[in-house]
Amino acid sequence: MSHDAPRFTAGEALERLRAGNARFVAGTARFPTVQKEVLAALAKGQSPYATILGCSDSRVPPELLFDAGFGELFIVRLAGNVISPEVTGTFQYAGTHLRTPLFLVLGHEECGAVKAALDVKFRGARERSRIEALLQGILPGLEGIDPSASPEDQLRAGVEANVRWTIRQIMETPEAQARAAEGILQFHGAVAEITTGRVRFLDP
Repeated sequence: MSHDAPRFTAGEALERLRAGNARFVAGTARFPTVQKEVLAALAKGQSPYATILGCSDSRVPPELLFDAGFGELFIVRLAGNVISPEVTGTFQYAGTHLRTPLFLVLGHEECGAVKAALDVKFRGARERSRIEALLQGILPGLEGIDPSASPEDQLRAGVEANVRWTIRQIMETPEAQARAAEGILQFHGAVAEITTGRVRFLDP
């Protein structure tokens, strides 16, 4: 664990993510490479420059999308990038002990969890009990979705709305508000394109 100041500012960390994604999309990614000396150094501790909450979908691994090496990203992944006590606890650990200056919520196009939540909301679908419980964490963020829009348009809007809903829930925690007030930590949202791997960062 590290209690030192972050190696990068939040702005610098965000630019590292942007640059890494640009390399990935351009086909010039530097990783993966296995460097034993890097792993040996990381055995002494970690200081990732960003914490990412992403979806479990196998098509959007953050390490590859951002061309990041060992020890650079602290990642939490679960279906629909939803918030839970376990996720907020992990974020609190990242902020308190790892001092990551940047927190990113990463959604993606064609998210199955968001689609399932929309089907429940607009089309009366039913899921198994534990999936239903997961979807309850997504549904409040879909309140503004146009019920008359096509399912495709609803899904596009729903993916972005779900990212923003997740950020809102994080920002409402006392810990996030305190860290943001320090002017050191930033929260951002983004959506990954399935077909290209390009990550679109959302406006605040």
